[in-house]
Amino acid sequence: MIIARSPLRISLGGGGTDLPSYYEEHEGFLISAAIDKYVYITLHQTFEEEIIIKYSRYEHVKSIDEIQHPIVREALKLVNWSNNNIEICSMADIPAGTGLGSSSSFTTALLRALHTMQGNIVSTRTLAEEACEIEMNRLKEPIGKQDQYIAAYGGITCMNFHKDGYVWVDPLNISKETLYNLEDNLILYFTGFSRSAGSILAEQDTKSKAKDSDMTANLHFVKDLGYQSKAAFEKGDLNTFADIMNVHWEYKKKRSGGMSNPLIDEWYDLALKNGALGGKMIGAGGGGFLMFYANDKIRLRKAMAKTGMTEVRFRFEMEGSKVL
Repeated sequence: MIIARSPLRISLGGGGTDLPSYYEEHEGFLISAAIDKYVYITLHQTFEEEIIIKYSRYEHVKSIDEIQHPIVREALKLVNWSNNNIEICSMADIPAGTGLGSSSSFTTALLRALHTMQGNIVSTRTLAEEACEIEMNRLKEPIGKQDQYIAAYGGITCMNFHKDGYVWVDPLNISKETLYNLEDNLILYFTGFSRSAGSILAEQDTKSKAKDSDMTANLHFVKDLGYQSKAAFEKGDLNTFADIMNVHWEYKKKRSGGMSNPLIDEWYDLALKNGALGGKMIGAGGGGFLMFYANDKIRLRKAMAKTGMTEVRFRFEMEGSKVL
């Protein structure tokens, strides 16, 4: 049996500029961080000729083409899987559709496991590129490249998205003291709402392809906020980063009417009145996790406990996709 895992992630700046509809014209930049919440994939060779897939559903088929799970089907085709004696099972620490990049974590963990079972040694970059090939090219999802790369690489990582599609990956230059303070003061709350990232990002993608001036200006500004966040981290100025989070959230909401709702706005305002210096929705928006930066964590936790939201405590994960 082979067990592989990939980390989930949070975005720390520049989110949205990793979609081809933007970076192919203007180049993109963002900062992403892997966290110690994971998607796990187990592979087991079956005795009889059969393909068994266990996730939120159960599939028992005879050929790859019969598989309904699109990522599993395309991953097996991509690695040129040659036999039909396999059982694939997935598990996750956090539900899908919550804005932490679970789809790409699933894809990279699956590819890592399949390559390992085949005896192939693939680089981290190759793993990320293959995950992009499956999700973006073969399945035509209107998503960006952040999730595949951070799941593969891990750490707190700066990504530059070039016009030709190449992604330059560079670890954030952050001191240990700043890293520990950032880790201690970031707090995640699950809103209870799940959604498909593609449904939110499709609107941004369509407007970018149509060269909508407001969308382009919005993403230019958000990219600049990503660079400002990078500078704040390198200086150890986390209060400035918190301020940037607030500005980022205001601009992010302008991209789509489905980005927020009255209840999310109410929770956000409550947090800022009770110890949070900054905050934003993680992922595409519309649900999932609210993330806050707070120096007064006790006060914030006391206030947010009354909302009924679940806090998810985490640490940063410096490793990417791996076989256990």
